[in-house]
This record gives sequence, C-alpha cells and structure tokens, in this order.
Amino acid sequence: MVISTISAMYIDLHVHTVRGSGDSSLSPQELLDEATRIGLTGVCLTEHNKTWEHSDLSWFSERNSSLLIVRAMEVETDMGHVTVFGLDGYVPGIWRAYELRKVADKQGAFLVSAHPFRGLFTPQVKTNNLLFRDWSSLPKTLQEAAEHPIFSLVDAIEVLNGGNTDRENAFAIAASRYLGKPAVGGSDAHSHNGLGACVTAFPDLINSEKEFLELLRSGNFYPVQGLRQGNPQPMS
Repeated sequence: MVISTISAMYIDLHVHTVRGSGDSSLSPQELLDEATRIGLTGVCLTEHNKTWEHSDLSWFSERNSSLLIVRAMEVETDMGHVTVFGLDGYVPGIWRAYELRKVADKQGAFLVSAHPFRGLFTPQVKTNNLLFRDWSSLPKTLQEAAEHPIFSLVDAIEVLNGGNTDRENAFAIAASRYLGKPAVGGSDAHSHNGLGACVTAFPDLINSEKEFLELLRSGNFYPVQGLRQGNPQPMS
C-alpha cells in the first residue's frame, strides 16, 4: 500500500544497492517494492565510486516501473564524500576534489557535498568527520566550518541525510543557509528500511535523467523528511 499522497516529485538523491556497493543489502527488487510502498517517485543510484551501466537500468523498465531512475555515484575525495550527478562513470583522479570540480565543469555534472558534518560532534581519538580529520582542525563556529574549501567546489549541500544525527543535519542546514547554497536530502540507504528517510522534492514533473539534471541546475527543489511516515515535510 502506498502510504503517502504525491504532491511533488519525491526523489531520494542518495541510495546504495547490492549491485554496486559492497556495504549495501538493498536489492533492486526491494528498492522497487519499497519505493512503491512509500510513494517515492524517483531514486538516484549513488554507488561508491562507480555508476550503473546504462544496460543494467533495463531491469526496471522490464518491470514496467514508473520509478524515475538516475545514474549517479558517491565519490570518496580528499575533502569528504561527494555525490555526483551527470558523469557517465568514474574518471581517474577525481578523488581529488579540485580535479572532480574540473571534470564536472567540463562534462556539465552537478556536485553535492554528502553528509559533510557526520561525526563532527562525536570525536574519538581523532575526529570521525571527513572534512576535519584531527582535533586541531575542528571548527569552533559555524562560520569556521563553512569556510572549508569543499563548499566552494560543490553546487549544493546534502543537509538531510538518513544516516546522520539530527544535530549533524541541523548544522548542515545552518551551513547551507549561511553560504547561500542549495540544499538537498537523501537517505543514504543501504537497506530497504532506510529508503526515502530523507528525500528531495521537485515541484515540476521529471521524465528523464536529462530533465532531472536541468532541474538540479535550476535550484527548484527542497529537502524533505517524513515521506516514509506518509507526512512529507520540508526542512525547518
């Protein structure tokens, strides 16, 4: 049973499956079933450092699925994780964030800083955060955190991530507002239980990956929570 009423295109911008991410247990069938159940209208397949092959997407079309599927990837860079939309595959050297930006500009890709503040508030022997990797570099203020160079290289910030704490997400929301950067949501799902926990709403109808990229560039979207519970709400 679909448990939400569709009033926008709800797209999960951050999903991992067994076909491309070794740490995921989410099968394509589970993805399709759960997306249908919760009223998700699109999914971005953001496997680790790789994209799905175009031919593999036929699995969804063969099942007459109306779910919009977007090929993307999550790239592990020297400035944290970046979800990349619009590249056909991994390009050598894009583990360097500055090189990733150059390649994105050349190919028209869209870059999002993924879960930028995960682990920032729970440091162990050394911080678990991927932007600030040691105690001496931990930011003392929002302004200091927002000065990290990754935010000048990406097009948007993932402010709602299903694997983050509320505090980490709230800090990302504050950073995006301080910087004036577009904000997106993604579940970072590695199983069916997490799919759609955080999504991005697009008011306009999207029929293809090309249209999706055009709307990303337009900035006409907003992050949302609550879709799984049948009560999608914009970030506050």
